[in-house]
Amino acid sequence: MSRYGAQYGPDLTFLGIDRCDLAEPETFADADVVIVGAPFDGGTSHRPGTRFGPMAIRQACYLPHDGSRPHLALRTDALQDLRVVDAGDVEMYSGDVERSIHDLEAAVFTVAQAGAVPLILGGDHTIALPDATGVARHHGMGRVSMLHFDAHADTGDIEFGSLYGHGQPMRRLIESGALRGDRFLQLGLRGYWPGPETLAWMAQQRMRSFEMTEIGKRGLDDCLDEAFGIATDECEGVFLSVDVDVCDPGHAPGTGTPEPGGLSARQLLDAVRRICLELPVVGIDIVEVSPPYDHAEITAFLANRVALEALSAMAARRNGISHDPAGPLLEGR
Repeated sequence: MSRYGAQYGPDLTFLGIDRCDLAEPETFADADVVIVGAPFDGGTSHRPGTRFGPMAIRQACYLPHDGSRPHLALRTDALQDLRVVDAGDVEMYSGDVERSIHDLEAAVFTVAQAGAVPLILGGDHTIALPDATGVARHHGMGRVSMLHFDAHADTGDIEFGSLYGHGQPMRRLIESGALRGDRFLQLGLRGYWPGPETLAWMAQQRMRSFEMTEIGKRGLDDCLDEAFGIATDECEGVFLSVDVDVCDPGHAPGTGTPEPGGLSARQLLDAVRRICLELPVVGIDIVEVSPPYDHAEITAFLANRVALEALSAMAARRNGISHDPAGPLLEGR
């Protein structure tokens, strides 16, 4: 097992929550969620910098870092109502992708095996391979579905002479048997990659991809309704993978491969909240935050709120809430 700690920057936990040590099982034995940092950008094909993502996501908040975040709409405080702890960063050397993904998979499996939900802060999207594999090893290979928010399909085969990179994890997950292609749902795709050969491979796997034009015409909720029906069929749980470039660059400029015409920040947050309220989420990763390109911390703040929306909805689900409340914030006004 690799060592853990702050690989880049100050040794901070997510918004001041308690620290745990994956080498000491008693420190997370009662945890509902364990946050794991994956500071890796060795699979990046364009702009680097996501190795600094976990540090940025952990601290991107103007409120006190006191381990408390009451949610206005859901009436829950995820960091209090759930036992959420932070394991720090897995030591990941961006010059050695195979060692790095091996160590991250071991960390994620350790968390899942302990009965907690791993929430992994990336890092480039290469890390989805060890993240989802580690979860599937515990819940059953082929028994976990994927909800994947991204501008890109990430189903490339060999890129830059390598099987591993941020454009290939979804193909590797399906080829390995960790996840089923027909239980793989992608939302937000757009742009000019991949090409026809890769799209044909995706069709053969029976993947379901919702391109942005379809989302625009049908509405995001309608697309989510369809995705939920597929994701919960013959699967024990759902893995949620959020690449911040699913959002329009105006809402998430600090990322490696920005693609115009994406979701708004509001759409992404609402979708994440709904997923974690309505579905049995067993693992989450948030990836592709590149602080060197993130003016005014716009992207880091969004990623921090994606994590909080997910945690808050999981806490609300635990408390028996199964849908978004639509009533007034303050009763009696």
